Amino acid sequence: MATTTAPVHPVDEVPPVRQLAAFGLQHVLAMYAGAVAVPLIVGGAMKLSPADLAYLITADLLVCGIATLIQCVGVGRFGVRLPIMQGCTFAAVSPMVLIGTTGGGLPAIYGSVIVAGLAIMLLAPVFGRLLRFFPPLVTGTVILVIGLSLLPVAGNWAAGGTGAKDFGEPKNLALAAFVLAVVIGVQRFAPAYLARIAVLTGIAAGLAVAVPLGFTDFGGVADADWLGISTPFHFGTPTFHVSAIVSMLVVALVTMTETAGDLIAVGELTGRAVEPRSLADGLRADGLSTVLGGVFNTFPYTAFAQNVGLVGMTRVRSRWVVAAAGGILVLLGLLPKLGAVVAAIPAPVLGGAGLVMFGTVAASGLRTLATVDFQGNNNLTVVAVSVAVGLLPVGVPAVYGKFPDWFQTVMNSGISAGCLTAIVLNLLFNHRPAKAGPTPATVPTEAGPA
Repeated sequence: MATTTAPVHPVDEVPPVRQLAAFGLQHVLAMYAGAVAVPLIVGGAMKLSPADLAYLITADLLVCGIATLIQCVGVGRFGVRLPIMQGCTFAAVSPMVLIGTTGGGLPAIYGSVIVAGLAIMLLAPVFGRLLRFFPPLVTGTVILVIGLSLLPVAGNWAAGGTGAKDFGEPKNLALAAFVLAVVIGVQRFAPAYLARIAVLTGIAAGLAVAVPLGFTDFGGVADADWLGISTPFHFGTPTFHVSAIVSMLVVALVTMTETAGDLIAVGELTGRAVEPRSLADGLRADGLSTVLGGVFNTFPYTAFAQNVGLVGMTRVRSRWVVAAAGGILVLLGLLPKLGAVVAAIPAPVLGGAGLVMFGTVAASGLRTLATVDFQGNNNLTVVAVSVAVGLLPVGVPAVYGKFPDWFQTVMNSGISAGCLTAIVLNLLFNHRPAKAGPTPATVPTEAGPA
């Protein structure tokens, strides 16, 4: 009797090695600038030497790769086993700069990071059980806010990169527009196999134009070391200060909220819905990665939203593609000369690719919201207020400047602010008894009680 094999879910498919390398490199290029930004900002604020800054970056890339492998491949109850890239969270930047400059330096940062990672691992199962409070009304809103809040990042890249002397020069925007046009052209007219690496093709074309026109040079490649290995506690034994730990625990709650939104978004894009157990496994991997960050001289880790957009845009759903990206990041962390090559890609090239990727995230949120019933209920109010609150710190970065530090940590992240608002408003309108009176009963929707 003939045996039939069960079909393999697209998430678990293993593409040929050539495709793995190309798709994986595309994910690395999409997140590289964001990955190295946190050590650059924190190290710069602490006035570290160029050698120490380079050490922070290579350590970050190494742990980024390890964290991505844990999340995609999975180790026991650690890892969501979806195509998720991991990187340092921006939510931790302000608290870490404060700790590093006034509260004990890098050892105090790493002590608080280790405690925060352990806390995330302990809280992961509790967070997993909250999944019923993330119906399509909430998840669609959160995905929309994620995409919209990332667009200014792409805009800054397109203009030349924040702090660049030629920021906003027409030549920068022209280069970004060229890359964007190449990405769109490849997606529309190229064969299917090439359309899947449209972002990589756009970046390569942009680089081919940028180098002869003097947008970048590879002088830093010659100065970079061939081999760099991050050793545990390179900057000293961690110290544990109560104030530093408390602020990093607030960051941990913010990153858990952001990661939950990203995991749910990827689950929807790939057709493998995130369940309470898999959500807890993904958050547990975040916690383990954060502990590793504290040990190996880097920072707290979370899912990177820009790569969520890349999954949606290319429709390449295999987690092994992102695992390959994790392997590339490990190589970049061990071989600083390779990292210097990638770092030489000019910001406008990344900006052109980022515009379409981040826009794809926002469009995915709209697609989810299209399944929600907005008739005879208050769901429109939930979306409207949540998007407004989520984009407030994006449009007006100093809006919460006079508030306490813990409040700024939570609300300065548009993603966490929008997510928390959507959850609270959904509970208010859809998880409590309807008002008594002559008003007709509301038809149950997908945003109702789970």
